[in-house]
Amino acid sequence: MNSRIKYVVVTTSTCLMLLLVLGNVLGKSASTDRPYPQLGVYTEVLHRIKSEYVEEPDMKSVTLGALNGLLESVDPFASYLNADQYKDYLKNKDVRKAGVGLVLAKKFGFVGIVGVTPGSPAAKAGLATNDMLETINGVATRDMPLAYARLLLEGDPGASVELTVVRVRRPEPQKIKLTLANIVYPAVIGRMLPDNIGYIVPATLAPGKVSETAEAIQSLQKQGAKKLILDLRNCAIGTPQDGIALANLFLAKGEITYLQGQKVPRQDFAAEASKDVSNLPLVVITNRGTADGAEIAAGALLDDKRATLVGERTYGDASLRKAITMDDGGAIILSVAKYYSPDGKAIQDVGVTPDTLMSEPEAQMDLDENGEPVAENPAQPEHKQQEDPLLKKAIEIAGQKTAA
Repeated sequence: MNSRIKYVVVTTSTCLMLLLVLGNVLGKSASTDRPYPQLGVYTEVLHRIKSEYVEEPDMKSVTLGALNGLLESVDPFASYLNADQYKDYLKNKDVRKAGVGLVLAKKFGFVGIVGVTPGSPAAKAGLATNDMLETINGVATRDMPLAYARLLLEGDPGASVELTVVRVRRPEPQKIKLTLANIVYPAVIGRMLPDNIGYIVPATLAPGKVSETAEAIQSLQKQGAKKLILDLRNCAIGTPQDGIALANLFLAKGEITYLQGQKVPRQDFAAEASKDVSNLPLVVITNRGTADGAEIAAGALLDDKRATLVGERTYGDASLRKAITMDDGGAIILSVAKYYSPDGKAIQDVGVTPDTLMSEPEAQMDLDENGEPVAENPAQPEHKQQEDPLLKKAIEIAGQKTAA
């Protein structure tokens, strides 16, 4: 397929997606008796493309693009898998394999990076939140199912994967080769800052990290901490349940979050006094790489007036996802319910916005002779205080707080 036809296929796929969404809106307002009037528009567009376009396009590609565009328009974490892809997904979804340390979502039709595990191959390559994967092993990620992209980035330790990356900080795409490795999640950092301020950094909320955070809090309190700073920047790994548990470390009462969907009854999650380990004044730092469970914790601590939030709006990812099988043996993986902050905002839709908004400066990278980054991983949250304006602001706000 030449470049002109590829362009038309991509453009047509996008137009079809927009027609489907627009048709759905118009159909709902025009008639409640016809649940899918937009399908008539879709069918006619397909017919016109097939019969009147200058060259007969690959209709399978056009339809696949429309399906993936439709899913992305409502859920950036959704995937459509054909029968073979779904078989691979089921076979591998519970198997722990080596990887590169990326958390992914769909963005503008491509695969985007939500977060990077500190110390992982991706982190060592300097990849960061909002970078885009243009290709994986030579295959374009445009209209690639998100779940399938994840499978391509897993395998045996020592195997390699080639990526073409469009970085936020560099306009030209880069080719990067990463070696798959068993991902080791870093330990929770807990240390004392001047003026009896305890500083806690859970880089991830992977299994066991909430317990480590509780231990770090208790250790700092024994050392004389009078106030706490919880740094959740780039904390993108961890389930909603982990986020609920993290929030409960600082809450003796009140609502943490609730889960609700079209066919999922509302389920409330309230703080349990027995799990609260600290009532010290608290400041939380977030950025655009704060996602999923960490967002739930940040939203609860903000809305329950338990903490002051400093930094950037979080990424927007907190939902219950389900694989829904199709008649052809394929499946769609879709959010069937969303987690809401106590004030009723869907976290996946709007993220969590701090009451003290500050942008985090882009990390400066040194490049080797091949143009590859060799600087400290930008996802690593422990910076020197004088080079970290968000931490400096958090310390300033913590200094103004009065102990309970």
